[in-house]
Amino acid sequence: MKEKLAAIAKSFSKAILAFFTTIALGITFFMAYIMMAPDDWPKPFYLVYRIPTAVPASEAVAHAAEAEPVQASVPTEPPPAAEVEIRAGQGLMVETGTKIVNLAEPSGRRYIKVNIVLEYAPTDLEYYTMGEEEKTEYLTEFYAEIETKQPVINDLLITLLSSQTFESVYTAEGKETLRTQIIDFINTRLPEYRVIFVYFTEFVVQ
Repeated sequence: MKEKLAAIAKSFSKAILAFFTTIALGITFFMAYIMMAPDDWPKPFYLVYRIPTAVPASEAVAHAAEAEPVQASVPTEPPPAAEVEIRAGQGLMVETGTKIVNLAEPSGRRYIKVNIVLEYAPTDLEYYTMGEEEKTEYLTEFYAEIETKQPVINDLLITLLSSQTFESVYTAEGKETLRTQIIDFINTRLPEYRVIFVYFTEFVVQ
């Protein structure tokens, strides 16, 4: 009897072992099919693999720029200085003395006798807001500087006057043209001092 029970128990154990072995093999083959079989074959479910990819540097910089916008600094330019309009009589007067110069005539008998006063714009436009003492000091320095340029100014005036003809200066229109020529002639050659008006206190053409 005992031998019969032992045989039954041994058979049962073998059956159990075969059962679990079959299940294990079935699961193994099942997973192998899921993982190895092509995705177009019928499966109860499909595996999805996520592979992390590196973000390109340019894209990372772009995202960073979007996340933290940086306000570009714009260089500021100083506002332009306002121009001061100086009217006749508001500048600094400089007497050049009387000039007697032969005109550019073939006969050489005609001449011009003229006394010219040049009116300059101050080299420092703050002159108009200075106090009396400061203004006096500025005028002293300005006239001293102009005095050192006076030989050059006289030479320029004589050169320009001697190039004129009787017909070009004897009329009122000719006188105004000469006034403009003097301003341009001196300002071109002495740009550090700006002549703004010219006055003729004596004007004779013969």
